[in-house]
Amino acid sequence: MLSSRVYTNVNALLSLSWPWYITPSTVVNISIPELHLESGALSVCHEVRDLGIVVSDCLSPSAHVADVVGRAHRRAALILRAFTSQDVRLLLRAFIVYVRPVLEYNTVIWSPYTVHDIEAVESVQRRFTKCLNGFRQFSYEERLRRLDLQSLELRRLHVDIIWCYKVVFGLVDIDMNAFLPRCM
Repeated sequence: MLSSRVYTNVNALLSLSWPWYITPSTVVNISIPELHLESGALSVCHEVRDLGIVVSDCLSPSAHVADVVGRAHRRAALILRAFTSQDVRLLLRAFIVYVRPVLEYNTVIWSPYTVHDIEAVESVQRRFTKCLNGFRQFSYEERLRRLDLQSLELRRLHVDIIWCYKVVFGLVDIDMNAFLPRCM
């Protein structure tokens, strides 16, 4: 029954995409072993990037975390190499403007939940603050306190709480009961 609904929905999407000549070529296979369309079988891939988020067939955010952490480390290293000034405020502002958005884009969707992924994301800020002039000898928590920064994990938690508030109070067009069933 589920597979027939999937086929029906995929064919409906194909009929909508026909005027623009959009033809799907691959599919991330989560539960259906093989998907055939009128034009033939779709090739199966294990990861796909959609709207900037890497989605894997196991629905784990680890692939996306690895991608984001790699890009963020490269940007942070570029900032440290590109600026001749060692002014901490300037470098910190560049990090906040150019690196943190990479680490925080759509975290409601891909927020890491394993210790390994959480530490990987946090390692970007940890390494950057350690490279700042005069901060190497301090612990990460002390560096955050002295620089008046929050950990990235805490910032993700704030975003998650704000999103839940918006869902509960109907500020976004999502059926709350689908995600948060009422307890009686």
